[in-house]
Amino acid sequence: MAPSGRISQSAFDGSRLRVILLLDLYEGAQQQFLDAYELMRKQVASVPGHISDQLCQSIENPSQWLITSEWESAPPFLAWVNSEEHVETVKPMHSCVRDTRSMRYSILRETGPAQPASRAAASTGMQVAARVGDGVARHALTFTVKPGSESKVAEILAGYQSPRAQVDDTTRLRRTSLFMHGNRVVRAVEVEGDLLVALRHVARQPEVRAVEEAINPYLEQDRDLTDPESARVFFTRAALPAVQHVVSSRPAPADLRRHALYYPAKEGCGMELARLLADQDRAAADDPDSPVYGSTVFQRDDIVVRLIDITSELDLDPVASLGLKGSGKAAELELLLDGPAIGVEGSLKTERNINRLLSHADMLPVTDRSADS
Repeated sequence: MAPSGRISQSAFDGSRLRVILLLDLYEGAQQQFLDAYELMRKQVASVPGHISDQLCQSIENPSQWLITSEWESAPPFLAWVNSEEHVETVKPMHSCVRDTRSMRYSILRETGPAQPASRAAASTGMQVAARVGDGVARHALTFTVKPGSESKVAEILAGYQSPRAQVDDTTRLRRTSLFMHGNRVVRAVEVEGDLLVALRHVARQPEVRAVEEAINPYLEQDRDLTDPESARVFFTRAALPAVQHVVSSRPAPADLRRHALYYPAKEGCGMELARLLADQDRAAADDPDSPVYGSTVFQRDDIVVRLIDITSELDLDPVASLGLKGSGKAAELELLLDGPAIGVEGSLKTERNINRLLSHADMLPVTDRSADS
């Protein structure tokens, strides 16, 4: 029987993670690449949660390489791959790699020494059951603009012409939702098919490049889109991965409202805050009375964004809208949330502060475009 909540992506099931990195090297760059890999291997070996890695070379095309690594679970890998340390560690590889592709999989089954039948899959570090997806990949980017430029940036971002939705025979842009919170921009995309192919397609479109160039002067982090290294570092730092997506199994209402909520975490608490919200949204998917029909939680470092599709106005049930249903959940969030950063100080046990948090966390919608609109 299919689960009542349809989870197409989750980083919080506790299963071991297999990461696959495909690389295409420039001719003559093999030794440079091997030297860079050795430096990276030594550094990643000491990262908490890392189990092992392998470097492989194609027997058919010597320019094609494969790096696989195994991790205790997804959260420690995500913390590492989204860190400044990782950005600096992989820089020496950039000049010798023509193209890369990264894939992440939780381990569901494996062949090896026989295990006692009584041992549950969870105890072996394997995903307990197959998740049910909807064929859509979700990803977001976030960056900040110079204070005082927010209205100009919102005007530029709202006025762009959408690129062609159909990328190729198997890949299609389904929806782009763009929000701002103060001077922070969050752009979330939904893609049917290959996410990387879609992102590269979008980046090459003249109308998109024109918008990116137009907002360049307002960015707090300088970038030069004509310099591949500058663009690569910017978009690496801007990546805001989806750590969970869940949808209720009940029929989708026709009048769903989309909101993005911003939860700045205390230093070092971003992953735990995201986990708390993810747990709450899985429970909401099983609750036929919950106004939260679907949710995607994005997290990087201490930035957590929760994109929700709800069946009513946001403020009709502030506790459910914030993902705080259940005894003690507001107190848990209070321990993890950087309240002053979002303008909410004091206990979240009071109705006043809950309403204040909802008002301050709700991001400004700039544009929300689907392929069918």
